[in-house]
Amino acid sequence: MTIPTRTLGQGLEVSAIGLGCMGLTSPTGPSADRGVTLFDTAEIYGPYVNEELVGEALEPVRDRVVIATKFGFGLDAASTEPFGGLDSRPEHIREVVDASLRRLRTDHIDLPYQHRVDPAVPIEDVAGTVRDLITEGKVRHFGLSEAAPATVRRAHAVQPVTAVQSEYSLWWRRPEEELIPTLDDLGIVSPSRSGRATRSTPRPTSGIGTGPRPITS
Repeated sequence: MTIPTRTLGQGLEVSAIGLGCMGLTSPTGPSADRGVTLFDTAEIYGPYVNEELVGEALEPVRDRVVIATKFGFGLDAASTEPFGGLDSRPEHIREVVDASLRRLRTDHIDLPYQHRVDPAVPIEDVAGTVRDLITEGKVRHFGLSEAAPATVRRAHAVQPVTAVQSEYSLWWRRPEEELIPTLDDLGIVSPSRSGRATRSTPRPTSGIGTGPRPITS
């Protein structure tokens, strides 16, 4: 089986169909054997264990796949905020990347996303930190998740953004207003997360894995 490929904003070629690993309960190896090359995980899935599973499963085929993961939460057990609150301080980004590299059993992360915009940290500082990590060879591209158009532009001016994840479905079409035109203008691809047809009540906006998610600046 051959799956068509797509090229994300800064020359990152991936399969047109990727595997979101948040709900992973089985090995991902068979997906790679069927032509899927993009695998998306995050440190908060589990937390941590999802990256470990993905790393173990993809280690034998690492040269054939693209791994995306995410940073941006504190994961502080003492915090009352979801997932320990937002934390995109440059030093924390570096800590998360180093830990993710170990769990994923790899020497580089193809596409790290900022999981949610942190209003306490200028997006320019986040983009600059990722730019430095690219220079160091620890990561290869830069992604954003649920970011407002103006935030995307500010980040892109510091370090070109390869992809922006955003909730986009028949039930949530707000990205069509400003976000998608902005991404088209900048040459960025937006991998979407579809809504579920089984939802019959308004969906919460505060959790990960639920939506629609507020686009933040």
